[in-house]
Amino acid sequence: MDTDYTLAYGTHETPADGRCAMEWVSYLAGESHSDQPACVSPVVRAFCVALNDGLEDDPRQRLRLYLARTIGTAGDGLDEWRAWIAMDWLIRTYAPAWLSCAGLSEAAGRLWSLGAVAAVGDLAPALAELGFARRRARVALGAGPAMWLAPGIGPRVAAREMAWATAAAAAWAAARIGVGDIAGDRARAAARAAAGDAAATIIRSAAAGVSRAGAREAARAALAPTIEELQESAFVLLDRMLPTVDVAALLAGDAGGHRSPVGVHGYNDLYKTCMAEAGSLTGS
Repeated sequence: MDTDYTLAYGTHETPADGRCAMEWVSYLAGESHSDQPACVSPVVRAFCVALNDGLEDDPRQRLRLYLARTIGTAGDGLDEWRAWIAMDWLIRTYAPAWLSCAGLSEAAGRLWSLGAVAAVGDLAPALAELGFARRRARVALGAGPAMWLAPGIGPRVAAREMAWATAAAAAWAAARIGVGDIAGDRARAAARAAAGDAAATIIRSAAAGVSRAGAREAARAALAPTIEELQESAFVLLDRMLPTVDVAALLAGDAGGHRSPVGVHGYNDLYKTCMAEAGSLTGS
């Protein structure tokens, strides 16, 4: 049995080419090689696929701690709730984290102070606060409407993509499955825009007085603490989406009263290996 439990970027035609997070879950569950295992909730699956591909190689391995718990989440009736907590994260965690880092404390505080975004009716007040945040971020960036066509648009777009690429992309991939209406799309776009403009403001400040050659590195260094903070928060969000597993029962082949469907690939042995590796990742 293959115990080289390494998570690779992207999808792979065969296991010999590598396995991403969800391809490993397909293996563990005794399904055919695929990044769309039938045993996993579509919301969880979308989140894990996007997070897997958004993370660098080393932090990507942290997903190993969660993969066993994704098995059996399909059809558990929790996907609407999962989608909404992902949307709530985008509005009340992701966007204000970038606003706060850019010094826009009032806009950040107003988003943090919102009640939980848990239903369509909660989107209207959230959109109002995101609009306020976006205006403040544009002012901080010094952006009038004409700046969209100005030479500075390149760094601005790059900042937005850097701010979005990992944790936020995963949260939206999950949210859009259950919150994919027009209001949900508007909230996602507003959160991304406000955070992106805030990130561009951070980059502009970091690059002031720096040579062109050093500007990119200065930008990455300035954004890195918030990116890392949000990656940590994304793992907490994933943990919330997943059931708590009785490890002893799981290793015995029965978790929560349901027989494990994954014995055909020696799941129990590999699970023990995974848990040992998880201990090394967490220092336990």
